[in-house]
Amino acid sequence: MHSELKYLASYPTDIKDKIQLMLDNDTLKTFLLQKYPQPHQIYNDKALREYVMDIKNTYLKKSTPLSQIKYDDKIHVINNALGLHTYVSRVQGNKLKSKNELRVGSVFKVSPEPFLNMIVVHELAHLKEKDHNKAFYKLCEHMLPNYHQLEFELRVYLTQLELKGALYR
Repeated sequence: MHSELKYLASYPTDIKDKIQLMLDNDTLKTFLLQKYPQPHQIYNDKALREYVMDIKNTYLKKSTPLSQIKYDDKIHVINNALGLHTYVSRVQGNKLKSKNELRVGSVFKVSPEPFLNMIVVHELAHLKEKDHNKAFYKLCEHMLPNYHQLEFELRVYLTQLELKGALYR
């Protein structure tokens, strides 16, 4: 029954049952639209950079700089990635240069702002904590107190997108 709820696979059966019932009754979209009536307005890479840098400068001012921030068409949610934080090292002359990049899946160009915020916070947390450990999630919650709730709702949103289509047309 829940085999199609891959984004919610690790959640308890009673929660999956509720989401499955909403899918079966075609009420999941309405539920999400009531909570998130419109998408954010951060459509391009320049706006995304400003958005990310505002959050970074608020919470991680002293962390390493980001050389590139952009939406990425190559990130596929199916491959378990919503965004990517990459650390690139290159030799330039006799120096080793390293750059941090933050990329957000293009699927989130049209999504509720809280979901974009959650993805950005997650990727920014990787500047300080490379692994998904207790310190990582503590940092995420520091930057976004309702981080875990938004992660769950994002998974519900992704389920809607995959099985029933986009929220916003």
